[in-house]
Amino acid sequence: MPPAALAPDMVVGDVSTGTEVLVIGGGPAGYTAAIRAGQRDLDVTLVEREAYGGVCLNHGCIPSKALLSATGLADRAGDAEHMGIHADPAVDLAAMVDWKDGVVDQLTGGVEKLCKANGVNLVEGTATFAGEGRARVAHAGEGQGSETIEFEHAVIATGSRPISLPGFDPEDDPILDSRQALALSETPDSMVVVGAGYIGMELAGVFASLGTDVTVIELLESALPGFEDDLARPVKKRLEAEGVDFHFGLGAQDWTDNGDGTVTVSAAAVDGGPASEREPVSDGGAAPEDDAGDEGEADSEQFVAETVLVAIGREPVTDTVDPGAIGLEPDDAGFLPTDETGETDVDGVYAVGDVAGEPMLAHVGAAEGKVAAETIAGAPAALDHQALPAAVFTDPEIATVGMTEADAAEAGFDPVVGEFPFRASGRALTADETEGFVRVVADGDAGFVLGGQVVGPEASELIAELSLAVEVGARLEDVAGTIHTHPTLAEAVMEACENARGEAIHTLNR
Repeated sequence: MPPAALAPDMVVGDVSTGTEVLVIGGGPAGYTAAIRAGQRDLDVTLVEREAYGGVCLNHGCIPSKALLSATGLADRAGDAEHMGIHADPAVDLAAMVDWKDGVVDQLTGGVEKLCKANGVNLVEGTATFAGEGRARVAHAGEGQGSETIEFEHAVIATGSRPISLPGFDPEDDPILDSRQALALSETPDSMVVVGAGYIGMELAGVFASLGTDVTVIELLESALPGFEDDLARPVKKRLEAEGVDFHFGLGAQDWTDNGDGTVTVSAAAVDGGPASEREPVSDGGAAPEDDAGDEGEADSEQFVAETVLVAIGREPVTDTVDPGAIGLEPDDAGFLPTDETGETDVDGVYAVGDVAGEPMLAHVGAAEGKVAAETIAGAPAALDHQALPAAVFTDPEIATVGMTEADAAEAGFDPVVGEFPFRASGRALTADETEGFVRVVADGDAGFVLGGQVVGPEASELIAELSLAVEVGARLEDVAGTIHTHPTLAEAVMEACENARGEAIHTLNR
């Protein structure tokens, strides 16, 4: 084709290819969409600019849970004298990180193999829209060139990145974002964590377990804002027992290098509220940029530490794809609005995962990816937002799904609530993990399970049964009447449902 015949935004030397479905981003939302589209016999091209598996597998969910598991194991072994076990584990952080990296490599390699096995064409590079039905891909590496891909449908799955805090640049040596913190090979002696949301609390637990002196500062008045207080309280209590020092109502403003291997972080109470009202995107801890001046500022407090971890949440990534080139504009929060199938305001263009809005959770993004792929394939599909579980992998864990009691009352139900404490669970006692409870919320009239909350051992696993109950419209009697294996933690779910009916055996009924 002579140059004059090229489209205006194509470049001489570009390779031009075509695909039915172009997926931009290889995280859980993107690769799931690509695999499902491949399973539906669609021609699929997946473009990933960094690493298959995205942030979740490479720098977020998986590596953080690996470190949480490893440090938790060391904690339990070193604190089991009452069980007759005497140990003083020595932790080699560099070796622990190597093991974590091996887990990550196994999973990301598996994603690549699964994509290829399902007929997905994998392209490494950065994709940018170049007009209706076209995207340009700049290939990674010097001299690798670019190509233009023409598509019938596109799925944007570009994910999210850490929210930046003015004055705290992760390029500066003592300042870390969550990705950098997960890659440390040496344990810092002390750390200030800015933000007490789920990211900050999980990583505060990791480093406290490693022996780091951790201080958490949070702009709001509680840890894990967005969760009910009786769920967050046991987590804060456990971290305090490990030596974590909490300071609430303070926003980080600046830092200075002390010249001795430490820095001083200045924080103050600032009028105007948290840096962002979007939870859980913003985890708090940062002073609002607009209010960072002297007006309304209280006396500053000083915190000295070797490192500073900024964990104030994540924001969607849309700038890399230039959505405006196809007439697509993010909303005020930076998200790409979609309907229940994931389709945006532009016909044939879908957005899934973190870029599509709250809740910014990997498993929700994967579900959205499946829905988008099924819709493109012509199947009826839509995401049901009634049963979207969330979990925080602190110690103890927190997990929720569906409605709280307050949500149910506000929605017009006459809710009934049942609880079962882990201190009454034989399995929890034998595991020496008795903190917390299972709570179920149901419609008091018909008995339909509306939601549930769990804080305690394996909460992230136990929430699955309550999620299924909400999804299928199960009643309290359905869960309570299902025989559960003894002794297991799952019995607590059954007993919570029995408690809501006034029929619990192993706890007092309300």
